[in-house]
Amino acid sequence: MAPSRWDCGGLGMFLPMGCLLLSALLFQFALAKVCNDRTKHGQDNNWFAKDGENLPIMVLMPMNESALMSSISQGIEPAVQLAIKHIRESRKYTFSLITKIYDTECDNAKGLRAFFDAICYGPKHLMIFGGVCPSVTSIIAESLEGWNLVQLSFAATTPVLADKKKYPNFFRTVPSDNAVNPAVVKFLNFYNWSRVGTLTQDVQRFSEVRNDLTNELEKADIQIADTESFSNDPCVNVKKLKDNDVRIIIGQFDENLASKVFCCAYNLNMYGSKYQWIIPGWYQGNWWEQANSTNCTTKKLLAAMEGYISVDFEPLSARQIKGISGRTPKEYEREYNRELLQKGIESSKFHGFAYDGIWVIAKTLTRVMELLRIKQRQNFHNFTVDDREVGKLVLDVMNETNFNGVTGQVMFRNGERMGTIKFNQFQEGQEVKVGEYNAIADVLDLINNSIRFQGVEPPKDRTFVRLQRRHINVPLYSILSTMTILGMLMAGAFLFFNIKNRNHRLIKMSSPYMNNLIILGGMLSYASIFLFGLDGGFVSDTEFETLCTVRTWILIVGYTTAFGAMFAKTWRVHAIFKNVKMKKKIIKDQKLLIIVGGMLLIDLCILICWQIVDPLKRTVEEYSLEPDPHGRDIAIRPFLEHCENTHMTIWLGIVYAYKGLLMLFGCFLAWETRNVSIPALNDSKYIGMSVYNVGIMCIIGAAVSFLTRDQPNVQFCIVALVIIFCSTITLCLVFVPKLITMRTNPDAATQNRRLKFTQNQKKEDSKTSTSVTSVNQANTSRLDGLQTDNHRLRMRITELDKELEEVTMQLQDTPEKTPYIKQNHYPDANNILSIRNFTDGKDGEKSILKNHLEQKPQAQWGSMDPSRINRGPLEDINSPEHIQRRLSLQLPILHHAYLPSIGGVDASCTSPNGSPGSSPRHRHMPPSYRVMVSGL
Repeated sequence: MAPSRWDCGGLGMFLPMGCLLLSALLFQFALAKVCNDRTKHGQDNNWFAKDGENLPIMVLMPMNESALMSSISQGIEPAVQLAIKHIRESRKYTFSLITKIYDTECDNAKGLRAFFDAICYGPKHLMIFGGVCPSVTSIIAESLEGWNLVQLSFAATTPVLADKKKYPNFFRTVPSDNAVNPAVVKFLNFYNWSRVGTLTQDVQRFSEVRNDLTNELEKADIQIADTESFSNDPCVNVKKLKDNDVRIIIGQFDENLASKVFCCAYNLNMYGSKYQWIIPGWYQGNWWEQANSTNCTTKKLLAAMEGYISVDFEPLSARQIKGISGRTPKEYEREYNRELLQKGIESSKFHGFAYDGIWVIAKTLTRVMELLRIKQRQNFHNFTVDDREVGKLVLDVMNETNFNGVTGQVMFRNGERMGTIKFNQFQEGQEVKVGEYNAIADVLDLINNSIRFQGVEPPKDRTFVRLQRRHINVPLYSILSTMTILGMLMAGAFLFFNIKNRNHRLIKMSSPYMNNLIILGGMLSYASIFLFGLDGGFVSDTEFETLCTVRTWILIVGYTTAFGAMFAKTWRVHAIFKNVKMKKKIIKDQKLLIIVGGMLLIDLCILICWQIVDPLKRTVEEYSLEPDPHGRDIAIRPFLEHCENTHMTIWLGIVYAYKGLLMLFGCFLAWETRNVSIPALNDSKYIGMSVYNVGIMCIIGAAVSFLTRDQPNVQFCIVALVIIFCSTITLCLVFVPKLITMRTNPDAATQNRRLKFTQNQKKEDSKTSTSVTSVNQANTSRLDGLQTDNHRLRMRITELDKELEEVTMQLQDTPEKTPYIKQNHYPDANNILSIRNFTDGKDGEKSILKNHLEQKPQAQWGSMDPSRINRGPLEDINSPEHIQRRLSLQLPILHHAYLPSIGGVDASCTSPNGSPGSSPRHRHMPPSYRVMVSGL
């Protein structure tokens, strides 16, 4: 047979694709010259068939064993012959179908050549059956409209052929690869999986399925978290899926790359209870052994593959209902298997679709002939195979097809088979059917308890993140709250003690009002602990922001109140005892209250500006994901609530600077008043201890609190303990010594003590020992000092008395000597005359005089007569004659010394060096007194 000028078969596979496409487009023109004249070949151009006439069907499929996909065709032929046999046996059709097979060899050029030969030189073909190889089928199907023919395929699943604008005359009994996508979406919805990822081999067939799946997922409002495609090595893409937290993975790849994918999944631990793989279901049996080209062992692959879901069309219906052939799918399968055994060939998964396809052709031809006969009677028109009306009628009848076949209900929608999709699960080394999807009814039917997930429940479509607040532990909060309550009770006890004994000398000298403020500040600091332990678990977000402000204000005001009052007391002591000129200075409590109020006013100014300009807000800090401690398939994302603002560092710096200056000022006052020896007035030692402890604890607490910012329990524990320690130690140092003194010796703090303040200056090298008065106890303190000096002076007077007596006795024993007093004895005598300088009142003078008269003199003079050394002091000095002599001499002298107290002599006349005649004291002396003195 000589080829026509449009015959390209001689070029074979080396023919460019452009030649093939051009040939397909110009078929109808070649037909007019070579093949259109059917009468030339002795063919009947009438569309009708006579009763019992054999109607040839053009069958296009690869038959050569060396051709790709030829195994499919070999298993198809027994099913086709079985269908023709059953049609003939049904006696419902007036014609008989015969098949004329044309070998396409899965080659575009050879397939096109076979199609030309069938059209030009074969019998009259009313329909085309077949189409296995996608590339050959698509080329022929695109030209069918020009030939006014309809093609029905049983094995072409490529989604490209679903384009009805390009392939309007193409039908198929096998579902398209895209037909599994609605089933997959239904399966995802069944388990409430709304987030998936796709992994696609970079091949057109899989890419088209992926694109259609994307549209279906978007319609179902299912999120595509990540879309990955690969050519050879999928590990990088699998890693990206894991990084994006994709749990449900829909794969589109062949079995050769499937082993690589699951090997990567095993290495990345992307299998088990947390992951679900969904892959195509058309792989060959035991594909993991035949296509394993990875470094993973079969055991590892099986571990990664366990539980995957495969999706594919159902080759035979699971419903054992008699179909159009009067046989159930099982009955048909038994007959088909017998045919295979007789011919010794392998089965094909498409045999059921080929069997139902022959029945579709038979029903379509019968219905079209019936309609054409009716039209012919009405219009008296003889329809031929070239009539466009006939071609359109065939398409309409094909779309109306609806019957039960061995593959289920046979029905077309825009040329696409609405079939049944099955779901298999890989369980323990084999695939087990777990359900099916009916595309016509849009129903997913899963077999009860057939799906075995690796966990106790289906995998999650994502790592469900459960926000978990890091809150204060309730037992810890309870313990610290109990300690705080005990501290507040202690502060209340100190307050009761201070108020009850406010009029006592010890408490009154220590400024009870300032003590009350110290206690109030401590209680405010204690109260802030309760607020620091509250978080969003106890209060709302708005209340938490208010809580941020309130607890900050309470702590700052409490600190200033306590230490401000303490420092104000110390400042008063400092102001009094730094008065070198000994001026009387009175500082009342009202002035101290003003000082504390000024400190609080500064605090309020800072806090108000802080609140207005940059208020504290509730901020949430989220931390990295943590596994669920109970082993559930969720992740825990801890979050912590903070009180922060935009310029937090600046505001804290201002507060810390102010409080630091306040503490430095307190340290300065404590150091300056360290030598004041009245504990009732001076708390400098305890203030220094308080400032030291508070400063150290605050520095340590602030540092540890900052470092444990993400651990609320540790942070709250540190802050609470620092506040409790600082408040407790401050209150105890201020009040416990007073309490002990009150219980043991109430007067010890104010009696028998000297008020002594020493100041050393570079410009002055003098030692000053001065008695001063307190503000509230000035008279009492002055009396204490005078009593001490009085005791000292009495001792000195006693010594001088002894000296005077010894001198007098010496003078009486030597009357011949000139009666005079040695010059070197004048200073001692004048010491008696200078007593006035140490007294300031009548009471002091009387006490000195009385003490002098009651004092028993003791002999300590070393210039005594040697004849008297061996005589006892009591026998010599206290003899009656000596007492009389001593009184006759001492009384005038003492009378002269104390005359100023009764207005006799000017108090300024105290010079011991002046002569008796020039002294004013001698000028105003009565005559009798002057004679007595001169007689000495």
